[in-house]
Amino acid sequence: MKMYEKAPAKINLMLDVLHKRADGFHEVEMIMTMVDLADRLELSELKRDSIIISSQAGYIPLDEKNLAFQAARLIKDRYNVRNGVHIHLDKRIPVAAGLAGGSSDAAATLRGLNRLWRLGIPVQELQELGAELGSDVPFCVTGGTALATGRGERLTRITNPPQMWVILAKPPINVSTAEVYGRVRASSITVHPSALQMQQAIEAGDFAGVCAGLGNVLEDVTLKLHPEVQQLKEAMLKLGADGVLMSGSGPTVFGLVSKQSKVARIYNGLRGFCKEVYAVRSLS
Repeated sequence: MKMYEKAPAKINLMLDVLHKRADGFHEVEMIMTMVDLADRLELSELKRDSIIISSQAGYIPLDEKNLAFQAARLIKDRYNVRNGVHIHLDKRIPVAAGLAGGSSDAAATLRGLNRLWRLGIPVQELQELGAELGSDVPFCVTGGTALATGRGERLTRITNPPQMWVILAKPPINVSTAEVYGRVRASSITVHPSALQMQQAIEAGDFAGVCAGLGNVLEDVTLKLHPEVQQLKEAMLKLGADGVLMSGSGPTVFGLVSKQSKVARIYNGLRGFCKEVYAVRSLS
């Protein structure tokens, strides 16, 4: 028996860090939405008690370091499942890119195994399991668009933003989320993006307002470590993107575009800066 799951990438329309918590995590406020760039998972039941991960991508771990593996082991242990699973990951989302590819794979694994093994786990419980794997996993379980607070695991669903093109460009570097957050000094942040402003623009279907409300306080850290991210942002704006921001801890930069006529020019122009460029739609 096989199950198939799609694992879309996410972007942060705004990301604010409020303070460092007693547990060592940062208190954040983010609005996230999903885009039509996705990994695809094929989950096949095994009679023997094992977890096997395979992929066409030669650059990802296929053992317990893989979040999909961790998700499978968690659900097997928690619900005492004796059967095993073979998960094939068709990777399309860049890794270490600020697009939650690993988290989305983990979320898709939780959803898929819930169906494959007929466990009947409610969505909220799947999200709670996801929170044990990573801060972005609960959001990826349900997708859509949400305001995330706490360390990212407390979610309030909101309306999806107006339909738009999203140009994603990842420079040939990897960024450590832990390192970026480790360098954040919340008390030194003087300009905070507004979740309320972004939410109001989204609910009004105001594309210009969404572009105006873009903000990510992690940019200050990542741009100092990797000046090429700043160069990519500037190039995207010059090529005509309506709004530009780094997603998550980076290094991927995304540009929001309302007119399809601009998409090819921006896409082709960015290919001169980096190989990993994608033109996709926001998911409604």
